[in-house]
Amino acid sequence: MATEGGGKEMNEIKTQFTTREGLYKLLPHSEYSRPNRVPFNSQGSNPVRVSFVNLNDQSGNGDRLCFNVGRELYFYIYKGVRKAADLSKPIDKRIYKGTQPTCHDFNHLTATAESVSLLVGFSAGQVQLIDPIKKETSKLFNEEHNRALSARPYPGG
Repeated sequence: MATEGGGKEMNEIKTQFTTREGLYKLLPHSEYSRPNRVPFNSQGSNPVRVSFVNLNDQSGNGDRLCFNVGRELYFYIYKGVRKAADLSKPIDKRIYKGTQPTCHDFNHLTATAESVSLLVGFSAGQVQLIDPIKKETSKLFNEEHNRALSARPYPGG
């Protein structure tokens, strides 16, 4: 059904529109709920690294996901590509001062539902061993490179 002069359908659902305040657009849940959205910056880059581990727990949600954005490190339950993770509720979140995570990986051989070892490398040369399930920091290697490495655990996690 066309309107007079408009040529568009009356029942068309808009996915974006512009007002005086700015642009409004429909976002998928995973993008909308992303914590601390990082604005696009063409001059610098914050590489994002992602690590997966399967904990073989009895609930059927044994996959865990770890990723970093800038100075923040997040740890979530991963439910697959068809169902988005609830990004507003991380299992563990750490914010680092002075240096940022550049790489990380899980120890797949020792991972259990109660504990998992995650090795994190930082931009200033430090390497840290953490357990995001127990929310423990075990060891820090190459600490003499920079004493500014400190993580604040996420209070809500």
